[in-house]
Amino acid sequence: QVQLVESGGGLVQAGASLRLSCAGSGRTFSSYTMGWFRRTPGKEREFVAGLAWTGISTRYPDSVKGRFTIYRDNAKNMVYLQMNSLKPEDTAVYYCAAVFRSAVIYDDARRYDYWGQGTQVTVSS
Repeated sequence: QVQLVESGGGLVQAGASLRLSCAGSGRTFSSYTMGWFRRTPGKEREFVAGLAWTGISTRYPDSVKGRFTIYRDNAKNMVYLQMNSLKPEDTAVYYCAAVFRSAVIYDDARRYDYWGQGTQVTVSS
């Protein structure tokens, strides 16, 4: 089991950058495939980045590809989402999620077993 806590959200102007952090608990944190999702009111959670537990593979939807980067520091039990060139449409609550030793980086939120509480990102135009 793992517990996740996000931080790093805030209010920024369009074109700015933010780095979100996700702190995980547990000795087996490095064995979890991690995902970042976001949700806006009235919409389903949207996948924005994923990183396989092996640390080799990543996955991004076209909407953020080239702007967002997911990476991890297993020594610190941390996963990060670097977001550059932010747009107003990136405004959402961002969540990190984990699934144990999945070889597949799922873009389906139902595939993830553990979730953080979320952090708000607001991008003004």
